[in-house]
Amino acid sequence: MLAARAVVLLALTWGAYQSLAVPRATECGLSCSLGFACKSHVSRNVLGAFCRHRPAAMPRRVLKAMTLSTVLKCAPHDDGCSLLLRVRASLTLHESLRGLEACSTSQDTQETHCHSVRVRRASRRLQEGHQLQVNFDCFEVSVAQSLYVTVRTVPYFCGVQLEQQYHVEAEKLSYWVDRSRKVVLVQVPEAPGGPDYYVRLCLKWFTCEDVGAPVQVTANSVSREVSLPYSQELPCLCLESWPATPDAVRIQTCPFEADTEALWDAIRYHPGNQALSWEPACPVSGHVSLCWRPGPGAHCHQLEHSGRPAHRAVQYSRVDAQPQLCLKFSTSLGFWVRCPFEQLRVPAWKMTVQPAPSRAHLRVTFFSPRPAHFQVRLCHQKKKWPLACRRALQATALPPASQGDLAADPAAAFVDIPRDEACGSDICVQGWRTDGHFSAPQQLCDLLCAATQGTAD
Repeated sequence: MLAARAVVLLALTWGAYQSLAVPRATECGLSCSLGFACKSHVSRNVLGAFCRHRPAAMPRRVLKAMTLSTVLKCAPHDDGCSLLLRVRASLTLHESLRGLEACSTSQDTQETHCHSVRVRRASRRLQEGHQLQVNFDCFEVSVAQSLYVTVRTVPYFCGVQLEQQYHVEAEKLSYWVDRSRKVVLVQVPEAPGGPDYYVRLCLKWFTCEDVGAPVQVTANSVSREVSLPYSQELPCLCLESWPATPDAVRIQTCPFEADTEALWDAIRYHPGNQALSWEPACPVSGHVSLCWRPGPGAHCHQLEHSGRPAHRAVQYSRVDAQPQLCLKFSTSLGFWVRCPFEQLRVPAWKMTVQPAPSRAHLRVTFFSPRPAHFQVRLCHQKKKWPLACRRALQATALPPASQGDLAADPAAAFVDIPRDEACGSDICVQGWRTDGHFSAPQQLCDLLCAATQGTAD
C-alpha cells in the first residue's frame, strides 16, 4: 500500500484573523496545472467503497506527493474570515485514470467531505505519462481541529492512495516565568476590534481545574500583560486562554512540564496507625514501591509486595519509621528516591551487636519502645549486590519484667550467634522486624570481633 503518513502541526496566531500569517483567498475552488483540461465533479465519499485491481500496465507510484497547507478566505469588504485546508496532489496520467478525489475526515465528529477533479478524455490522451498537479481549496477547517486527509485515484485502485493526519493548533501563548516571585507573566497579543480574552492557571487532570480566578483582558486594555501567581511548580500546572465568544476553543500550555521533582515530596506519615501515604498532585504514569538503603547513597532495594501503580493515591499500613526506609518512584523519564525518615532522631527500633555471656557467641539485641518480634540472618557480602544470606534466626522476646529502667530503651528481644560465623570482613549481620507489614532491615558489617560492639540505628 502506497502511503505517506505524517503529522503536520500548523501554528496559528490566536487573535483576530487579520494577524494570521497565512496565504489569502477570496473564494474556494479546484485547479489543475497548466496544459490540462480539468473540471470539478460532484463527489461522493469513497472511503468505504470497494477498490479495483490495479492494471498490470499501470505503475504503483502514479500518485507522487501530497502536501497540506492552510489559506485564509476573506470576502471583499467583509470582516468575516474562515480557514480553508489546501490539498495539493501530483498524479502521473495513465489511460486507466480519470482524475483524483480528496477526502477530509474530522477525527472529532467523523464527518467526511470529498472533492474530486476529472481530466477531460481528450486531455488524458494527449498528456498520458505527464505529471498533473491538482489544488483542492474548499475544505473548511477551524483552529485546533484534527483531520485525516486521503487522496485516491478515480477510479480507486487498491493500494494507490496517499494519507496524512493534519492538526490545526493555535499558537502557544507568549509568557515568562518569574520563579523568584512565583508568577507567570502573560502577554496577550493586540487584536483591534477583536473579542476580549480570558487567561487563567489551572491543574490539568481530565479537565483543567481552577487554581485561581480567570483574568479578563478587554480588547481596548491599555496593558496587555497579565500576572498570574502560583504556589508550586508542577508539571500539570497549565496556562489556559480563550476568547470571550460562545463555544470558544481553549488553548493550553504547561510551563513546568519538566518539573517533576515536586511530585515526589507529597509523602505523609501517621504515627498513630503507622500509615505511610503518597498522593500525586498531577497525573502520573508509573510505579511506586518501598525500598531500603543499607547506607547513605547506597542502592535502594525494593521490599517484597510493596509495588503499586503511581497514578492514584498510595497508602502502606503498619510501616516502621526507619531512616533506611524509602519510597522509590519509577516512570518512563527515570526514577526518584525519597527517604521521609532520613533525619529521624528516634527510630522505631534499633539493633546492637555485642559480646554474649558465652565467649563463643555474639549477642544481637533489639530495642523497641513497643512489643515487637525480630529475626536475624548472616549475609556474605559480595562485590555486587545481592548479598548471599543464610537462614534466619528467630530472636527471643524478653518478658516486660526484665526490661529494666523505663527511662532507657527497653530491650525487646535478642539472639546469640556463633562468633566464628559472624566474624569476618565480608560478613554482615542483618536484622528486621517480622510483625509489621513493611519494615526496612538494619545491617552491621565488618564486625570487630576482638572487642565487638556495634549499633545500627
